[in-house]
Parts: sequence; structure tokens; C-alpha cells
Amino acid sequence: MVLVLIIGDLHIPHRAHDLPAKFRKLLVPGKIQQILCTGNVCDRETYDYLRSIAGDVYVVRGDYDESASFPPSTTIVHTPIRIGVIHGHQCVPTGDLDALSAIARQMDVDVLVSGHTHTFQAIAYGGRFFVNPGSATGAWTGLYDGETTPSFALMDIQGAVVVTYVYQLVEGEVRVEKIEYRKEVEAPKPAQSQSPTSIPQSSVAPQNIPSSPQTGQTFW
Repeated sequence: MVLVLIIGDLHIPHRAHDLPAKFRKLLVPGKIQQILCTGNVCDRETYDYLRSIAGDVYVVRGDYDESASFPPSTTIVHTPIRIGVIHGHQCVPTGDLDALSAIARQMDVDVLVSGHTHTFQAIAYGGRFFVNPGSATGAWTGLYDGETTPSFALMDIQGAVVVTYVYQLVEGEVRVEKIEYRKEVEAPKPAQSQSPTSIPQSSVAPQNIPSSPQTGQTFW
């Protein structure tokens, strides 16, 4: 089991002062194995905060990130799941599933994580899974008028099963929704004395997360 935090579009300090306090209480060090960030971190302090949650942090460059060290895209493999991460401004029209599907095919990934819209989405489409964690701070976006709902996601990856929990701050309360994706994999032929391999089921509750050591890379 691998627990991955999907987060992005924080825009600190330009469009938001900080993460919501109720999100900070959930995102404690040592509980999450890996972080995938869709960009627009915007300052070093926010990046350091993410690294305090988990040492294994991957950040792609958003359209407001000043750090040139962040790559435009990255691919992470949790066999048999391949996950691609982009900011999302590369997608035209913005957030269009067909355009995202073309990017996913080009990257050869099962799951494509993107941001930019500041709106959460998790949907299976064309045999792949598309996740947008939204904006963790609820930062304003010029794409539409109105308030943005702060959100992030946790992915519980167990073999070919990806269970995504989205956390949204609605009217001051954290609401959690669960979405499951299963990659269709060809089961190996069992030996005569063995039983067929079964796809594992997710057993991790949204706020019951095992601790893990911190390892990873520095991108800033």
C-alpha cells in the first residue's frame, strides 16, 4: 500500500495566505509516503512545508512558479500503475478530457494528475483515470467568477487499485468523498498447484493512515 498526497495550485503568498487550518491538522508528518504537486507552489516556504509532510516530493512547474528547477511533467510508477503529473495549462481547451486523454497517451500513463482549473475532478475516461486535486488554498482563478472550494486528494494505491479520497472544505467543514479506479490487468496464469491472483482491495480509511519513513529528492 502506498498513500500519495495529491495537491496543488496553492498560490502562496500571492493569492492566499496559507492552507486552511483544518487541512493542516490532517496533513501531519509521517503519515503519507509520497506527494505529487501540480504546481503553483510559488514560494520556498510552501515547498519546505510539503517536504515536512513527506520526504518523497514531486512538483511540476505551474504557470506562476518562478523556480526553473521544477519540470513541466513527471511520471511516477507504482507497479502496475503509471502516474503522470502536469500542471494543466498545457491542456487546450482547459480541463478538456479528450485533450487530457491525448496527453495521457503521449505520456503512456494509467493515471493523469493535473491542476490549473482550481476545481476538483476524479473521473475514469477511456480506460484511464484523471484526477485534478483543485486548489488546496481555495485560491482565486481567472477562469471563472465566484469562490473556489479548497480541496486536495489522497490516493491509496494497492496494486492495480487506486482509491482516491477527496477532501473539500465546505462551509467551514471538511467533507470527504471516495472514488475508486481499477486498472484492467491481465491476470498471470497460475501454476497447477496455485490459485489465480486476485486484485487487492483498499482497506485504508481516509483518516487512518499508517506511518512511514521519509525518503525522497529535493527539487527546489
